[in-house]
Amino acid sequence: MVTPENIAFDIDGVFANTMGLFLEIARKDFGINNHKYEDITTYFLEDCLDIDPEIIRVIINRILEGEFESELKPIDGAVDVLSEIGQAHPLLFVTARPQLSTVNEWVHRMLPLEPSDIEVIATGTFEGKGDVLKARGIQYFVEDSLEVCHMLSEQAVSPILFRQPWNRSPDHPFREVGSWAEIRALVDLPAS
Repeated sequence: MVTPENIAFDIDGVFANTMGLFLEIARKDFGINNHKYEDITTYFLEDCLDIDPEIIRVIINRILEGEFESELKPIDGAVDVLSEIGQAHPLLFVTARPQLSTVNEWVHRMLPLEPSDIEVIATGTFEGKGDVLKARGIQYFVEDSLEVCHMLSEQAVSPILFRQPWNRSPDHPFREVGSWAEIRALVDLPAS
């Protein structure tokens, strides 16, 4: 059973609409208007978008550093569901981002919870997520990278794949969700 104390969350692509921000920066700052969210079919953006790799690198670095004028928005429904879960048990987010400050500040700004009810850990690598989750006794992790789901599964963490255009594969063994309403339906929350 998924309970508030045994589930944790990725940020980019699960809570934060980071790819939407990427496309917005490409449009506003570089005049690149010919790509849609659905065109992002792999994490390696150079492989699926007809954008100069140097521009891709610049945009990704801006996002990681928090140096952008456009707004990084949460995925629809995320704030409400995370707030409800966070009222039952402190939230844990684990991200592969190399630096904590920018994304930590964003998470705390988005959620109407006490700072002590939110913990964000930046591992710097995808491989580091499993160790953090195991050390915290987390059984379930909501993730948007199919590759990371496979890694977590090997470490006895049950991944829940958040459906995105870049993780479509017909043959994977993981539970999938396509919305925060579906995540809410999985989590056994105490009656209010």
